Amino acid sequence: MQLVQEQRGNGLTLRIHALTRVTRFSQGANGLTETREMDGRFTVEAELQGSGVLLEPGAFQYSVGQVQASVEQQQQGGFLRRAVAAAGTGEGAFATRFTGQGKVWTEPTRKHFVIAEAGGEPGDEMILDDRAFYMAQDTMRVGTHTHTSVAGVLSGNGLRQPKLTGAGIFVVESPVPVSEVEVIELSGRDSVMVDGDLMLMYSASLKVELRPLVRGLRNAARSGEGLVFVLSGKGTVFLTPTAQHPLSGATL
Repeated sequence: MQLVQEQRGNGLTLRIHALTRVTRFSQGANGLTETREMDGRFTVEAELQGSGVLLEPGAFQYSVGQVQASVEQQQQGGFLRRAVAAAGTGEGAFATRFTGQGKVWTEPTRKHFVIAEAGGEPGDEMILDDRAFYMAQDTMRVGTHTHTSVAGVLSGNGLRQPKLTGAGIFVVESPVPVSEVEVIELSGRDSVMVDGDLMLMYSASLKVELRPLVRGLRNAARSGEGLVFVLSGKGTVFLTPTAQHPLSGATL
């Protein structure tokens, strides 16, 4: 395995590993050696040091140490309300919680992963792309953000999106490697204009608008651009500019 990313938190360390396979054996002065290359699969390792993690159901592979597992309810309300909210976000209403001392490993997959951290301050909640949630420290909670603006509904994720609240470190699924994810910090003076569904996640404190790139129908036709999303305010935006999407640009 090859380490791709590592993040240490309070009582928890998260690591993303790229799996490798042997491509050639060779005999040298020091004996038999292996030549390895990455096979395109990745796995997440959670080293528990007194803290715990919430894991997407079905992603667990094995654990080592004094590790306990339980089911954690993520969506609030009655069963029907939880089911409707979960269906709207593409995420499950429950997650598997692992606590104790030891290591938890997830099933190998060809999906990419990104580790990030939230401070837990007011407005520091993260709105995720549909089905992006994978793992989070158990000091955090996976909820639902309901869009009240047309821009949010047309962002490519529908009326509802997953929302992470609380302080801790977490893992999301990404269409591109972590090296290709662009992280933009907005201080309140600048804004980000995005053509297409490139937002992996962004701070809930940011304002999202949907508007033409240029004013006027004639100018829009000349520019060849349609509607774009504009994010402004204070917060963080995670973009995947190298991702391949079936549709480019926002459409009504």
